[in-house]
Amino acid sequence: MARPSIVPIALTLDDRTGYTLWAPPWEEDGEEWQAFLGTTEDDAARVHLFPTPAALASFCRTATDHDLADHPVWPVVTGLGAADLTPDDDHRYDLDGVYDIAAENPDRWAVEELAATIDIVSRLAECLDTADDDELDDELGEDLDDEDLAADDDARDVDPDVELETRPSADATGREGEFEALAELVARPEVGSLGLGVEAFAGRAGEDAWVGMGSALDELWEDVVEELSAHLDWTGAGTVGLDDYPSAAESLEDDELDDEGDELDPDRDDDDGADERPAAVPAAAAPVAAAPEASAGTSTISGGARITAPPAVAAAAAEFWEGVGILPVELVVPEGAGLTLRCYVEDEARFLGRDGEIYLFATPAELARFCAGDEEHDLTGIASWPEVAATDVPPVPADQDRYDLTELAEVLGEVADGAAGLVRHEALLQPVEGVRDVAEYADLARVGELLAPSAPLGRAVALADREPEATLRAEDAAALRADWDEVVREVGGALVFRD
Repeated sequence: MARPSIVPIALTLDDRTGYTLWAPPWEEDGEEWQAFLGTTEDDAARVHLFPTPAALASFCRTATDHDLADHPVWPVVTGLGAADLTPDDDHRYDLDGVYDIAAENPDRWAVEELAATIDIVSRLAECLDTADDDELDDELGEDLDDEDLAADDDARDVDPDVELETRPSADATGREGEFEALAELVARPEVGSLGLGVEAFAGRAGEDAWVGMGSALDELWEDVVEELSAHLDWTGAGTVGLDDYPSAAESLEDDELDDEGDELDPDRDDDDGADERPAAVPAAAAPVAAAPEASAGTSTISGGARITAPPAVAAAAAEFWEGVGILPVELVVPEGAGLTLRCYVEDEARFLGRDGEIYLFATPAELARFCAGDEEHDLTGIASWPEVAATDVPPVPADQDRYDLTELAEVLGEVADGAAGLVRHEALLQPVEGVRDVAEYADLARVGELLAPSAPLGRAVALADREPEATLRAEDAAALRADWDEVVREVGGALVFRD
């Protein structure tokens, strides 16, 4: 179970994009919770959506009557501005675009995007479906006979919170609540295969499964969206109106401008306008903050991207770069974050660099300018390099090609200082994957020694492969932190930040 956090998300539906907050599952007082920014009134649950992150930030500063008001990190959220409440690419969900995704070939991007969209809709439905609660109350009333209800004192002893906490899921009871179309969709085996990744849609059987996925969406997605739309409040709890929403295309253009360097100003005109409207109610969360005092559950490395792009740009980038077989990579070390390129030649990693040094660039634009130049480097001889040099597709890395080496160091330090049980071994896997490639290319023998199967760090990585959900122990973390710091120093020595 992750530590309490709140994450900004964006939903695109009916050609408009709304911003809200999501609180991923967290544990508090022995109970599991999950929520979105919204309210429940008269047995009707609503998620509040806002036309801009600035309008969302303004609402969070003033509203107090909503489902996230008691969240452990809500006090942090109230002090955040528009830039902090702007979702990253991983938390933007285009519900209008699922048909287009299903019409594409089932590459890694398409499968992950579709899986993420259906997952967030399922989470919304889980939080918004109040029908199950009503049915449960009826069932509990039917189960109690006259003898159970004879004494008022005994009746008052029934704890409804406990009853709801232990309520079986809809799958167990056969009740589908207010989201019957969604329940039918997620029950389709093709949809279940999304969780297996792109491999589930490889080969003839995989192609048939992908076609079945498209058929299921054609049949049910419109009904799914209709069910969800009944619970989406596009007035921001009364703070905005539909006229405040630009079209989804206009929102994307704004995001692209911000991505090119225009700072998101929480005090710009749209924020000021939001401040003048009456405050209202929210109900969700996002990874903008984590409760420092949390001690329950487990956490993974978030790997927050330092370099981001709008979803449409990221999608086009993924298609091009996978096609040429050379992928953008983000590396984060204490000296800074930078972009480079990586491919594999006979299963050996090769980076954009020379003589064992890897070139890093601060922005996609700087990396693209270098690629268009005539400087010799170790990727020049790759057959597809002329396409890279000529393309105008920005080098935006996919999530699995981002390696934040500093965050793992920080988390290991937290575990060593007493946060044992909060971090799973799987947190080691992605950073170590990036490190191994760098060490192979730059011939970093010391890194190989530290990651050897007999070394403490190597043993921890091996355990992560076997038991990814096993949690790190405090007594191990201190030694691992020291070894990891040495790994990061070695890797940093192979990186050259270019202008």
